[in-house]
Amino acid sequence: MREREIESVGVVGIGAMGMGVAMRLLSQGWSVWVRDIRPEAEDEVRAAGARVATTPAGLASHCDAVITLVVDDAQTEAVVFGPDGVASAARPGTVLIVASTLPPGWAAGAAPRLHEQQIDLIEAPCSGGPAKAHGGEMSMMLAAPAAVLQRCERLLDTISGKRFVVSENQGDAAKAKLVNNMLAGVNLVAACEAFVLGLKLGLEAQQLFDLVQASSGGSWIFSDRMPRVLRNDYAARARLDILKKDLSLLLDVAKEQGYSAPLAQAAHGIFVRASEMGLGDLDDAAIAKGYAGWEGVSLARRQRS
Repeated sequence: MREREIESVGVVGIGAMGMGVAMRLLSQGWSVWVRDIRPEAEDEVRAAGARVATTPAGLASHCDAVITLVVDDAQTEAVVFGPDGVASAARPGTVLIVASTLPPGWAAGAAPRLHEQQIDLIEAPCSGGPAKAHGGEMSMMLAAPAAVLQRCERLLDTISGKRFVVSENQGDAAKAKLVNNMLAGVNLVAACEAFVLGLKLGLEAQQLFDLVQASSGGSWIFSDRMPRVLRNDYAARARLDILKKDLSLLLDVAKEQGYSAPLAQAAHGIFVRASEMGLGDLDDAAIAKGYAGWEGVSLARRQRS
C-alpha cells in the first residue's frame, strides 16, 4: 500500500505558483485534482481538465500525492491538519509535498504527526515564479528520505527543472529557501533603490537598464524585475507581501542563531514601508514605486533625446 505508484496528484492552493504547477501537470497528462478558496481559480483549472474538490480532505481521498502551495504556515496547518484537511482523508502511502516557504519548524513538527498516519512528507519550497512553474522549470529545495524522493521522481521531474536535495532532515529545505529569499529581497531593494536614483539623476530608463544588465551591477532579479518597472506593469507574479513575509521568517531564524543580518533587516524595513503604502498586493517590483514616491521621482518612461 505504501509503495503504490504516483498517478493522481492534488494541488491545494492555485494562486500564481499553484496555477502554474496544476497547468503543467495537466499538460503532461497527469490526473489532477485541485482545491482553492477562489471559485474563479478553480473554474480556470477545471476548464483545462482538472477535477475540483470541495475540501482538501475530498481532494486527498482521490490522490496519491498532494502538493500544497498556500501562503504561510497557518494556512498550511489548516489545509493539512484542519477538520477537512489532507491528513483527515489521505490514504496510507500518500505523499504530501509542501511547496510553500514556511518556518523551518513547521515541517520538523509535522513529519512525525504525518508518519503516524502513514503519510510521507517532502519539504519542497520552490522558486522561479509562475512562468517557470507553467513550464516545469522552477527549482525546488528538498528535504525528505531518499526512498520517498525516489518514489516521486517522475512527479518532481514534471514540475521542476532543478532539484536540490538539502538533506533528509525536515526543516533544512526551509532554511535553504529562506537564505535564498534573503538574497532575493536584498538584491531587489538594491536594484530598485539604484534604478530610481538613476532616474532622479536624469538618466534614461531603458539605457540605464541595458547598461546595468550588461555590467557588474546586474543581477538575476534586476534583469527579471526592472522590465516590469519599465512597462509600469505591477500585476502580481510574486506578491510584495509574500517576500516581506519570507524576510520576516529569515530574520526570526537569524535571531535564533544570534545573527544580526543587517542587510536583511534593512531590506525588510523597505518592504514593510512599501506595504504600508498599499503596495503589498502588487508585484514585488513595486518596491520601485515605493522609492519613487518617497523620493519624488516619476517612473514614466524617459526617452533618449
